[in-house]
Amino acid sequence: MALDDLKASVPAYAKDLKLNLGSVIGNSPLPEQQLWGTVLACAIASRSPLVLRELEPEARKHLSDEAYTAAKSAAAIMAMNNVFYRTRHLLSDPEYGTLRAGLRMNVIGNPGVEKTDFELWSLAVSAINGCGQCLDSHEQVLRKAGVDRETIQEAFKIAAVIQAVGTTLDAEATLA
Repeated sequence: MALDDLKASVPAYAKDLKLNLGSVIGNSPLPEQQLWGTVLACAIASRSPLVLRELEPEARKHLSDEAYTAAKSAAAIMAMNNVFYRTRHLLSDPEYGTLRAGLRMNVIGNPGVEKTDFELWSLAVSAINGCGQCLDSHEQVLRKAGVDRETIQEAFKIAAVIQAVGTTLDAEATLA
């Protein structure tokens, strides 16, 4: 199993990450599609080739073709949106917030899966990419749809752990 291989590759000094990886994926209360879509989108967003190589086959087994594509779409569109909206938010000139974005984001309106699943995956990717404006926007959509805070927190816990594992393993590979 790829998850076991990934956990086994985590160095001893990062034992907490190994344990957290097992619990956020292995003991997640999220339904299968939400869980594995979050895992896949976060593995992509982590930018870690090793993490993506190990987790993608497992995600593929647990997701329909539509959900697999939608999770990848969430990672892709958030890679763009997180940079755009984070930059607009960080600039001290508020006039940028009044300008039309002029970027295509059609997948958000029609992701091919339940809107709440796509929003959850987008929120998790936004956590990795550090876009507060996107985090707030996706969290508000999820809350309005009746998603509880515990579910939302599960998504960003997965994001935090996958990002940390990717950073750690990539550092080890560079130092090897």
